Amino acid sequence: MLRRVWRPGFACELSAILWPFQKGRGDPAYQKDPDGGIWRAIRTPEGAATVHLTSLPADGEIHVSAWGEGAEWAADRLPAMLGAEDDPSGFEPRHAWIAEAWERHRGLRVPRTGLVFESALAAVIEQKVTGGEAYAGWRRLLRRYGEEAPGPGRARGMRVPPAPATVARIPSWEWLRMPVDPGRSRTVVAVARVAGSLERTLGLPSQEADRRLRSLPGVGRWTSAEVRQRAHGDPDAVSLGDYHLGRRVGWTLLGEVLDDDAVEEFLEPYRPHRFRVQQLVDVAGSSPPRRGPRMAPRRHLPT
Repeated sequence: MLRRVWRPGFACELSAILWPFQKGRGDPAYQKDPDGGIWRAIRTPEGAATVHLTSLPADGEIHVSAWGEGAEWAADRLPAMLGAEDDPSGFEPRHAWIAEAWERHRGLRVPRTGLVFESALAAVIEQKVTGGEAYAGWRRLLRRYGEEAPGPGRARGMRVPPAPATVARIPSWEWLRMPVDPGRSRTVVAVARVAGSLERTLGLPSQEADRRLRSLPGVGRWTSAEVRQRAHGDPDAVSLGDYHLGRRVGWTLLGEVLDDDAVEEFLEPYRPHRFRVQQLVDVAGSSPPRRGPRMAPRRHLPT
C-alpha cells in the first residue's frame, strides 16, 4: 500500500469533482463510504490500481491510499485528477445564478485523469441510450471482462475496466448479451484498436484533440467532449448533443428548455470555459418537472 497527502491550496470539492466518474449505482469501479470517502478502480499505464480518497477540509488535505501495480502512477496523478492543473482565473460569470453558484463552489475544478481510453470506453457505452441501459452495459462489461481490483478493492467486489486488447477481442454476440448494441460495440472496438494513439492526444491543443477523436467512426462531438472533460481536463468541452444539457442549463438559468443551438449560442461568450458553466449546473442546478413519456430502454436485446 502507498499513502500520500495532498494539500491543494483551495477548498477541493472531492465528491463534486469525481461524481461524473460513477456510472450509476453498483458501478464496480466506483464506491462511496458513508463518511464521504471515495474508492476507484482504474487501469493506469503501469497496471491496475485501487485508490481510496478522503477529504479533510479542516486541515486542507486530501489523503490517498493506493494498491496495485499502478499505485504509484495513480498517487502521482492525484492532484491532476482533482483539478490541480485546471486554471479558472479567466472565468467571468455573466449571469447572476452562475456568479452565485461559482461563489459557493470555488473548490470545483475540471479533472484531468490522463486516461483517454477509460473515458472513451465509458462515453461510447453511454451514447444515445438511457442512463439505466448505459450503466447496465458498463456493469456487465466490467464484471465479465474486467479484472479484480487489487488490495482491498478485491474484497469490496470492485473491478478494473478491461484493457484495450481485451475489449478489441470481445465478439459481437457477447456485446449483445451485456447488452450493448452493434453501433456502440463497433465504435468501442474501433477505439480499443487505436487506444495508444488516443493517449497521445493528451498533449494536443483542445481543437486538435477534438478533431482526432472525432476522426474515429462513431465518435461525434458529444463523445469527444465527454472524453476531453475527464481525460484532458478541457474546461471548454461542453456536452453539446446531450439530451439533458438544454433542459438543465436552460431551466436553471432562463427558466425554459433550450435546444442545442440555443445552448450553444448562450454559452458562446464563456469560451474557453463553457464546460465550467455546465459543471456548475450539474452540481448546483435544477431540472424542469418531468411530464409526459420518457425515453424507454430497448427490450429487444438479449440479456
